[in-house]
Amino acid sequence: MSAPNAPTLTSRDRSPEPPVPHAALGVGAIVLGEQGVLLGRHRRGTLELPGGTVEPGECLEETVVRELAEETGLIVRTEDVRLLGTLVDHVEDVVRVTVGALVTSWRGSPATQPDERVGDWSWYPLDRLPDGLFVCSAQILTAWRPGLPIAHAPAHFTPYA
Repeated sequence: MSAPNAPTLTSRDRSPEPPVPHAALGVGAIVLGEQGVLLGRHRRGTLELPGGTVEPGECLEETVVRELAEETGLIVRTEDVRLLGTLVDHVEDVVRVTVGALVTSWRGSPATQPDERVGDWSWYPLDRLPDGLFVCSAQILTAWRPGLPIAHAPAHFTPYA
């Protein structure tokens, strides 16, 4: 705690140049309905949870809401997004930070959206998940439900309280 009437301290960057990018921050959303969990097919063939990259100025819940609307057409409120925790792994020289989220309520039906990389949305029962899950989606699903029989590259999971 600072003393009353104490001057405000300043901070500064180490240099005027931005740091070299070496990390990626994204979210993956578990939308669990009566028929199972929602997965879509990426143009590259993997099946994955809806989600994507955090944009500047967004909180994580806002990213989940935006990505669900953009990719699936589902309407979600930030208060219906529960952040599960952070997964950290790496691909080559990039540290990948993925925050898993559980969506507790939504409006609409998932549908392929124009110009999106992921579409063909379908519901999959948890006891009949398909092969070919995107590794980040597999990591999120097994962090949420550790007993799911999904093999994937390891990631460090830090759950949120």
